[in-house]
Amino acid sequence: MENFETKVVTTDLLILGGGMAACGAAVEAAYWAKKNGLKVTMVDKAATDRSGAVAMGLSAINQYVGIKDGQNTLEDYVKYVRNDLMGVTREDLVASIARHVDSTVHLFEKWGLPIWKDKNGAYVHEGRWQLMINGESYKVVVAEAAKNALKAANGELYERVFIVGPLMDGDRVAGAYGFSVRKNEFYVFKAKAVLVAMGGAVHVFKPRSSGEGLGRAWYPPWNSGSSAYFTLAAGAEMTCQEVRFIPVRFKDAYGPVGAWFLLFKSRATNGLGENYMETRKNELEKWLPYGHVKPVPANLRNWLMMLDVMEGKGPIYMRTEEAIANLAKALPDPVEQKKKLKELEAEAWEDFLDMTISQALLWAATDVSPEAKPSEIAAAEPYFIGSHSGASGAWVSGPEDLQTSQTKGEYFWGYTNMSTVKGLFCAGDASGASSHKFSSGSHAEGRIAAKSAIKFIVENNTQPNVDMGLVEKLKAQTLAPVALFEAQSKKTTDASINPAYIRPKMYMFRLQKIMDEYAGGVTSQFKTSKALLQKGLELIALLKEDAKKLAAEDLHELMRAWENYHRTWQAEAHVRTILFREETRWPGYYFRADCPSMKDEWYCFANCKYNPATGEWTMLKRPIYKIVAD
Repeated sequence: MENFETKVVTTDLLILGGGMAACGAAVEAAYWAKKNGLKVTMVDKAATDRSGAVAMGLSAINQYVGIKDGQNTLEDYVKYVRNDLMGVTREDLVASIARHVDSTVHLFEKWGLPIWKDKNGAYVHEGRWQLMINGESYKVVVAEAAKNALKAANGELYERVFIVGPLMDGDRVAGAYGFSVRKNEFYVFKAKAVLVAMGGAVHVFKPRSSGEGLGRAWYPPWNSGSSAYFTLAAGAEMTCQEVRFIPVRFKDAYGPVGAWFLLFKSRATNGLGENYMETRKNELEKWLPYGHVKPVPANLRNWLMMLDVMEGKGPIYMRTEEAIANLAKALPDPVEQKKKLKELEAEAWEDFLDMTISQALLWAATDVSPEAKPSEIAAAEPYFIGSHSGASGAWVSGPEDLQTSQTKGEYFWGYTNMSTVKGLFCAGDASGASSHKFSSGSHAEGRIAAKSAIKFIVENNTQPNVDMGLVEKLKAQTLAPVALFEAQSKKTTDASINPAYIRPKMYMFRLQKIMDEYAGGVTSQFKTSKALLQKGLELIALLKEDAKKLAAEDLHELMRAWENYHRTWQAEAHVRTILFREETRWPGYYFRADCPSMKDEWYCFANCKYNPATGEWTMLKRPIYKIVAD
């Protein structure tokens, strides 16, 4: 314990994270910082080349509006996002990202990302908003640009440093603290502004994959709710903490289904061969007006499938063999048909090899040939993600130029993408109510937030105070799991079994069990109720007490201990907000059995705020305003 050296780093802008939003922030911040004589420091708990949600790669860029191409309008995209989230979205934030995202995609191509082109040189679309890419090295390309930008502006990048929490100076953020996961070093980062982009959260709920598959998930398993914890602990207002995302993916290895539905024009059927989108069509009438929009919202597509599963009509299959055969048959020449079959088969495997290699391995291991037989799909466990079809994150200011007289008082407070805490900015999965930004939109939002943060620093160019006496207490608290293990581990013959402490993995299992059974996880068919949620809160409170007894054998396990503590806070915010919103607005993501329908009085944002000084939570409603007409 005494060997942990304290390292103090002073900077102007501190970027926390290493994923798409953080890399976008680094590129933009470096440009403006150099012009204003400022320093930018980026801290990533992993290695930036392969960190974040795009670490393994991606087979498509899911947000490309095509405004200059004349394909769509900004208003088109805002309406699409509004409808998919059943009306609950910050349209100013969605529009802010959508108007800039195309330029970000063009940067990716400039940096070397291969984007599919047709014979006329136009982008190949997977769907209306998606572009096909050869994206195995997507993150490497984007990370290289971020690192080059930082280097050119004399900025700094710290890798393998885990951020535990915020440092505050009254109502203003003053930096962050954490530790190296490679050396005995405790870090204190002092900053004039902090940009949070540490991703969302997975493994809060018990995953479908267990045993040898433990750790396999659709969303990256290292995303542990650090963004949510950091913003909550700083006292920032949060939004959409009830809006978890449940993707339907190829079963057990979480392979993507988008290319099959959109590019290959496949359909999904139940075990009886029925298309649940047709046989369950009447169910959509219960969720108007969103049951009638096109495309059908993701949660409602989930819900129709889940109804079949609950009636025992599973398993659910992606009819890959039909899709491939139909595409080949569209060609009149038998030779061309055979050639097309081979091409489609290769594209099917490449879809996984670009982003979910484990799915290709599972297909091979289970003798699945996509051109010969269908493959199972299933609803995954819940995830907290502000960038996909979920919306959880911090409540942030929108851009001034997109506000109306109605929205300016609610949605704008001076600096774009700044949270309700002075100097604390958020992007990617850290910012809420602006879903469907995906990888490209997260990068664009990182750029937007970074430019705004530099503007804040220029106009508030004083270094906040950091209480070093408090820092010493935070250091002891941060390293306490190591001290506990050192003091108690030799008192039992097996260091994993000890009445004096709990190891991070066992703690995670307890959290997952609570959330699965009481907050609507996989084994409860995503259903919950007031009574279940109240019991869940009671058990989370007990678990937080036990968190004081987390023990860590080494630096890696110390990271795991704090990751799971962060997950607990994301879990609590989620349970409190589902309990607060007394309706079911997103069947297919979760179902309140005691409030089984949408209610007009809950057409609003359900927000929450934690008071670090008192330990009290405040739940509040915020109005939804449209900036784009129906």
